[in-house]
Amino acid sequence: MPKRRLALRRTRVGLLFWVITGLDSVICVLQVFNDPIHGHIELHPLLVKIIDTPQFQRLRSIKQLGGAYFVYPGASHNRFEHSIGVAHLAGKLGQALKTKQPDLNITDRDILCVQIAGLCHDLGHGPFSHLFDAMFIPRARPDKKEWKHETASLAMFDHLVKSNGLEVEMEQYGLIPSEDLTFIKEMIHIDTKKDQEKTSTWPYEGRKEDKSFLYEIVSNKENGIDVDKFDYFARDCYHLGVQINFDYRRFLKFARVCEVDGRKHICVRDKEEDNMSEMFHTRLCLHRRAYQHKVNKIIETMITDAFLKADSVENNESTITIYKAIDGKTESTEKKTFRLSKAIDDMEAYTKLTDAVFEQILNSTSEELKDARHILRRIITRKLYRFLGETRLDDPTEVSTNVVVCLYCITLSTIKMDYGMKREDPIDHLYFYSKHNTTRAFKRKRCQVSRIRPTCFSERLVRFVCKKTDLKADPKADPRAEFKKWCKAKGFPEYQVIFINKLLNI
Repeated sequence: MPKRRLALRRTRVGLLFWVITGLDSVICVLQVFNDPIHGHIELHPLLVKIIDTPQFQRLRSIKQLGGAYFVYPGASHNRFEHSIGVAHLAGKLGQALKTKQPDLNITDRDILCVQIAGLCHDLGHGPFSHLFDAMFIPRARPDKKEWKHETASLAMFDHLVKSNGLEVEMEQYGLIPSEDLTFIKEMIHIDTKKDQEKTSTWPYEGRKEDKSFLYEIVSNKENGIDVDKFDYFARDCYHLGVQINFDYRRFLKFARVCEVDGRKHICVRDKEEDNMSEMFHTRLCLHRRAYQHKVNKIIETMITDAFLKADSVENNESTITIYKAIDGKTESTEKKTFRLSKAIDDMEAYTKLTDAVFEQILNSTSEELKDARHILRRIITRKLYRFLGETRLDDPTEVSTNVVVCLYCITLSTIKMDYGMKREDPIDHLYFYSKHNTTRAFKRKRCQVSRIRPTCFSERLVRFVCKKTDLKADPKADPRAEFKKWCKAKGFPEYQVIFINKLLNI
């Protein structure tokens, strides 16, 4: 047996350890990242190959919480570190299940695929994360209202693999691209139609039905409990300075796979019910205190307005320019420009679209971008749209999410708050097992749930925002009459009209 020696060198993101045989052949490479949330984590060399691509490095320039950085000074973290954290936790959960239940036949290949899915699940996020796909694209591209960042993640993942020649690398590390690329993409984004067919034939191609539980690790459509949430709950709370009571490490410790109606699902010990309830409560608290914070949403509305104005101008300084390579030379004269909303149609252009577009517009000198630049300067100088007030609807189904109606200078928007499963209790969708029988899964009956637990799990808020500081600047405008007309047409309770009139003092 040749004697092994350890080589060590520093890289720009961590320490790289080489375990080398006497014949100087590399048999194992581990890169160590020092993460503020998970400590020192080790990543497979194939994950490092993916990280060191332009498509993944782009995530360094996309804020995890969008406009919240303008409200919480500590919320400066990006999609880059979150994605690495999800890959780490995906590997942890996969390895824990493999160790506890060898009969599941979880292979190292399975775990590596799950880690890649965790690493690449957010590749498709645009500038300021959810602002781009939830607020900007629906208004800029009405033909793409159903477009989501998950859709772009699949396209960007294909682009990443193809443009960097990673299929060869995957084969070298024991993956089978024809099967595993499909499996990875299915874990990144589960087709809704396929998800609805899960009671019939097995709808997926990447893995057979006996490994159905693998699809619940990164993005769990069964009950919303997955490693993506584990990381962003812990990471967001850390950077926001918000206390978190949910402990994901206990879930990793007590997670097991049990068979239910012919399908294998990830279950947790019955004594962990309170811990899991705390997870969903943490989600609600983060939405109330940060994600849906009134000033955060106002700033994101202003950024959206600025992007829309910039997007309406052809050939301006905010367009994305890409140079088509000819014979490997990017210095060719062949180039193409894309408006912000059109970049989603070309992954090469989308790779260059990051939060930096904010600074591009802000620092531009183009007369065509004057209006967009003015809105962004209002953000920097804190001359924000005015928050007039909010009210809750008696029936949370009265208004659809993200309805925005503009009347003169006043905007009405609805905000959704829930525990993650709309009007349902997520715990009702979670499978438990007991220490007396670790193979039998069951759900909590309503009579077994603590009576001090909440009974309502969803609410809708209607918020009123004014884009101008002086509402009475236009004597011809009659917001009161227009509000009454709009509320009557939409079936809003009368008290909202009285409510808004008091705020406007008209």
